[in-house]
Amino acid sequence: MSSYKIPNAINKASPRKVLFFGSVTHIWSDLFFALLIPLLPYIKNDLNLTYTQLGLLRSIYSGSSAVLQIPAGFLAENTGEFWMIISGNMWVSLGLILMGIVPGFYSLLTASALGGLGGGTQHPLASSMVSRAYETTGRSSAVGTVNFAGDIGKMFAPIVAAFFIFLSGWRMAMWAVGISGAVFMCIFVTFRRSFQPDKPDKINIQKIGNPEEVHEKENISGFVLLTCLGILDSAVRNATLILFPFILLERGMGEDQLVVALFLLFAGGASGKYICGWMNDRTGTISLIWLTKGGTVCILAASLFISPIFLWPIAIVLGIGLNGTSSVLYATVARFIPANLRPRYYGYFYTTNEIGTIGAPLLYGFIADLMGLRSSILIMSVVTSAILPSSLALKKHVTYS
Repeated sequence: MSSYKIPNAINKASPRKVLFFGSVTHIWSDLFFALLIPLLPYIKNDLNLTYTQLGLLRSIYSGSSAVLQIPAGFLAENTGEFWMIISGNMWVSLGLILMGIVPGFYSLLTASALGGLGGGTQHPLASSMVSRAYETTGRSSAVGTVNFAGDIGKMFAPIVAAFFIFLSGWRMAMWAVGISGAVFMCIFVTFRRSFQPDKPDKINIQKIGNPEEVHEKENISGFVLLTCLGILDSAVRNATLILFPFILLERGMGEDQLVVALFLLFAGGASGKYICGWMNDRTGTISLIWLTKGGTVCILAASLFISPIFLWPIAIVLGIGLNGTSSVLYATVARFIPANLRPRYYGYFYTTNEIGTIGAPLLYGFIADLMGLRSSILIMSVVTSAILPSSLALKKHVTYS
């Protein structure tokens, strides 16, 4: 018989408190990383950068968070997720402060690489912790809620950026968010007994290859396929966040209007994550992938040609399409992987997704420099459409999970 076992119920903190902790820390984590996006036009002008350099900056900042995701997953199986999440967010906070201090592009690139390392704890460990807390019911909705919370942080990013740029420039925005985030993590430590769950149970995983473990092998193969879809999904999401603001500016929006449009984009993303997480508990996984990513492909192409007045509502719908798929994929990981192994496998999943996070902004930024923004967006739409037929191969694995 399989050596896997269902973990003990979380008894130090109720599922709702675990969900609250994972959600609030996710708000801060996504604010930390999304803050760079509305600041990019100002950084570009201040440091006289190319689109390729902007893509490199975004890729290094987001991609460096992948470095520690797998080690964090293994470590969390012994220490628990709480302290790993708190320390990781503190790390990123200090990194933002450093990014606001350094003078030039290469020092900013170095600071972003160092600061981004701390981001490796939030996403995999919050997903693992919450999926374990809601093992018996409502898991996809709970994971979707955590993802939705992160997009609240993204929604605030352009507002915070605009406020501090008005006061004193993009560097002040980084200092303010970094200091505030560090203070907030310290407050959570003070109340840790209310939000700290039990550690994941340790189990014997030396069973791969045993004929009795066939179902577990199928789950692993499903996990690998899910990972490939996650790479494509993260690629279009991160490349769009880099280039879409410049499409809006090219189509005639002013910088003040751009702030509103980005807020709508992130608001749509937040709605998509929550709604798709809720729907995934009630409808088909594959149909949701087709709905969200099919819509993304169409809207990206349409943004180049439709009347500028329609760019406002299209930003909301694009946000839903960009981010809704992620809630479906994150929750489905838990359907393939036993609860006690999720910290490390969520680490694997988020780390491999960084292939898209790192590579796409660089690739599409280079294409934009070489062929223009419009060509880059059109090529991105074609590549993203590969998710649709690929997701059909997931059907048999979802059926067995």
